[in-house]
Amino acid sequence: MKIMRSVTTSASPSPQWTRHLAPLLLAWLLAAAWGSVVQTQWNLQALVGLGVDIPAAERARATWQDLIGFAPLYAGILAAGWLPALPVAALLARGRPAWRSPLLAIAAGLGMVAAVRAVDAVAPMPVFIDATRHLPGLLAMATGSVIGGLLYAKLTARDTMSRVS
Repeated sequence: MKIMRSVTTSASPSPQWTRHLAPLLLAWLLAAAWGSVVQTQWNLQALVGLGVDIPAAERARATWQDLIGFAPLYAGILAAGWLPALPVAALLARGRPAWRSPLLAIAAGLGMVAAVRAVDAVAPMPVFIDATRHLPGLLAMATGSVIGGLLYAKLTARDTMSRVS
């Protein structure tokens, strides 16, 4: 008589990916908001460099308007970069669980840079997001994406570790 092993099931009947959806959306929204704020402040600072006085209230208004108007567009750009990058990082991390957080963070940052550069390649203007024209601005925006990748890794770490053990 065969002895059948019991298959352990998760506490939730939902598929694995649905438990990752909320953390992914939260990380994605954080990265999109970060990038929106960075590009707004970058552009305003460029105006200050030209001698334009920008009061704090105007900075806040412009930031809010960009969170409403630019962040959704930037979120789409991020999604285009994250869609291929994060699954590849997750697959690589299966063999090295200790590397999961750094791999997801790096993938999120590189995915963002790749997506921004792809948009720049097809945009009629030299760069679509002025803050990404030079390395410091690109890195400032990519930092938000890296933090988003780390947040996603942190929020899903327990779930992943229970699967590994």
